[in-house]
Amino acid sequence: QVQLVESGGGLVQAGDSLRLSCAASGGTFSRYAMGWFRQAPGKEREFVSAINLSGLSTYVADSVKGRFTISRDNAKNTVYLQMNSLKPEDTAIYYCAAAYLRFDGNSLRTKSAYDYWGQGTQVTVSS
Repeated sequence: QVQLVESGGGLVQAGDSLRLSCAASGGTFSRYAMGWFRQAPGKEREFVSAINLSGLSTYVADSVKGRFTISRDNAKNTVYLQMNSLKPEDTAIYYCAAAYLRFDGNSLRTKSAYDYWGQGTQVTVSS
């Protein structure tokens, strides 16, 4: 059983940056592909970004391309989401998720690929 705990959310102004962290415990972190999703009020949870087991391949939604960067530190059992040039439409609860031995990068864009989810961290961007 893997536990995921997100942190780093908060209230910022448009144009600011935030870095989200997701600390994993209870499993072998390097065996999991990791992803970030977000859910805004009244909307479905959507894919933001993902990273493969080694960290050498990343995937990002078109809506955040060029602004958000995902990375991981397998020694620290942590995945990060660096968010720059934030916009009000980025306001959402951000969730991290883990997919056990998932090697198909395209599948990481779908919620069903993931085995474990964190509780989420709120990001609010004011205009």
